[in-house]
Amino acid sequence: MAGRRQGTASDDGAVPQAPEPLGTSGHDSVRLALVIGALGVVFGDIGTSPIYTLQTVFNPRDPHPVPVSTENVYGVVSLVFWSVVIIVLVTYVLLAMRADNEGEGGIMALITLLRRWGSRQGGRAAVVLAALGIFGASLFFGDSMITPAISVLSAVEGLKVVQPSLGGAVVPITAVIIVVLFVVQRRGTAAVGRVFGPVMIVWFAAIGACGIAGIADHPGILRALSPTYALGFLFGHFGTAFFALAAVVLAVTGAEALYADMGHFGRRSITRAWLFLVFPACILSYFGQGALILADPHNISSPFFLLVPAWGQWPMVVLATAATVIASQAVITGAYSVTSQAAQLGYLPRLRIAHTSESTIGQIYVPWINWLLMVSVLTLVFAFRSSTALAFAFGMAVTGTITITTLLFFYVARAKWRTPLWLVVAGATVLLFVDLLFVAANLTKLVHGAWLPLLIGLTVFTVMTTWQRGRELVTAERARLEGPLPEFIDDLRSGKVPTRRIPGTAVFLNRGKQTAPLAMRANVEHNHVRHDQVVILSLATEPVPRVPADQRVVVDDLGYADDGIIHVTARFGYMETPDVPGTLAMLDPSRTEGPLNLDQASYFLSKIELRRGTAPTMAAWRKRLFVATSYITADAAEYFGLPRDRTVIMGSHIEV
Repeated sequence: MAGRRQGTASDDGAVPQAPEPLGTSGHDSVRLALVIGALGVVFGDIGTSPIYTLQTVFNPRDPHPVPVSTENVYGVVSLVFWSVVIIVLVTYVLLAMRADNEGEGGIMALITLLRRWGSRQGGRAAVVLAALGIFGASLFFGDSMITPAISVLSAVEGLKVVQPSLGGAVVPITAVIIVVLFVVQRRGTAAVGRVFGPVMIVWFAAIGACGIAGIADHPGILRALSPTYALGFLFGHFGTAFFALAAVVLAVTGAEALYADMGHFGRRSITRAWLFLVFPACILSYFGQGALILADPHNISSPFFLLVPAWGQWPMVVLATAATVIASQAVITGAYSVTSQAAQLGYLPRLRIAHTSESTIGQIYVPWINWLLMVSVLTLVFAFRSSTALAFAFGMAVTGTITITTLLFFYVARAKWRTPLWLVVAGATVLLFVDLLFVAANLTKLVHGAWLPLLIGLTVFTVMTTWQRGRELVTAERARLEGPLPEFIDDLRSGKVPTRRIPGTAVFLNRGKQTAPLAMRANVEHNHVRHDQVVILSLATEPVPRVPADQRVVVDDLGYADDGIIHVTARFGYMETPDVPGTLAMLDPSRTEGPLNLDQASYFLSKIELRRGTAPTMAAWRKRLFVATSYITADAAEYFGLPRDRTVIMGSHIEV
């Protein structure tokens, strides 16, 4: 029957683990290593934007084409420059990156700050903005699907410049590269990561040098550095400039990566890499391409590759392909991180996570997300078949995330730092005006592909909010079934429930110490036994990336110091994965009412079967979605690092 459809969900949450973050020391070699590492991971997306940005702006097949004229070229190049300055330099580097959560950045970090500081303010605005932040995180998944497709396609399309007869091979070659990219994810990027930084240094040096050569042929293009050209183009030819913004925004794709990867390399290293290499190289490339188009309007077909001397076009295609693979790798890794953090904050079910490096932060592999992304990226490649066609879809995801990040930042600035209201309003007005102008421009491409990231974002947002709501319902019903833990302990002590004590240690995983573990209650009420040593273990996910070892565990004797029953709270940050046996080994025997025999301990998990009920808790379709989503929940024993031969799973069912 429809009401009997079932799924499963475990009762305990967890957190993906990462080693301690790399810190910035006083040694120049360490600082240099951090900068090089940031170049290889953080800037791949924004650093490859020059390949397709101006080509897309002047694309004659655009539904709202920008005519090629001297005035328009100056205006577009100036718009690109000032868009990068305002959005990347001001919004992210100077402002957003100051709003960190214990060193971690990104939109998920902003959400945790909102939940923390917004609750102190007691305002409904924080709840609404947190939901908006979840939608921004959802849009990032659209970005994660589109970036590999558009980046690799744009690089391989260089073949058509150096050898036009190879045009038909672009899509197949792109598909092969993408398949290989996703297949090797399980091996991790630790080994490849060592060459990412040097490759990107060569990349930025090459595109900067080509840009200088182009500028040398037409130095007048440097006048576009003046904001008067951008403002004159925008307000003097608003009809043309407004539609051009939908492509100009491609110059700032990847800006979110600067913020999201801040915890990996530190704000100082990212800022230095941006200011001293990435920003100058990209701007030189844009201005060089502008000069090339001024010299010959026919160069709009592929200004990036045509800017390269004939002898260097083949090497540039290879280098561009390597750079776009790095850009894709960075955004794929970002999708893993966002998924992991969202699961720990209760917006997604717990997924299986593999750690591919013991020394590099963020090196995790999420199989389910990996294969979903691969299928999605290949679908986009075969459906759109060119980078210019995909560009219509790309801008929507980028502008949406940037706008939401800006909005959340200013709320946090007011709530956390007590920034004067007039300054918050003034800054937010200016930056949000720019962001919303880009959003509006991209909405004009809605029927031409911009609907795609919105559809992806809405789908992911629906899944995340449905899981959060369903999880709240299950937690409430579970608390009712479990009953209060203090009363249960009193019943055991008084003998109200007859039980026989057996030797050994039992560990029951539970959500907290307010209610009795279902597995323990079933063991007592049905088997009438309890172990000599009982540990009720709760895993708490804190709104910080990592919890220091000396603050990891809290022990409670639950009111009696001689009954062998204790409660342990193990605290983890949302960037960590709990190791239950390892955590219990940290306990001092003097605090556990006797030594724990962890080598022979039995671990008990309570497994919940979900059923769609008739109660009006959620819409019927959302109940189906919640139950269906529960099927991808990772195996609890594996996730918590429990020994399978000593793990007992006891089940129950709950209707939603």
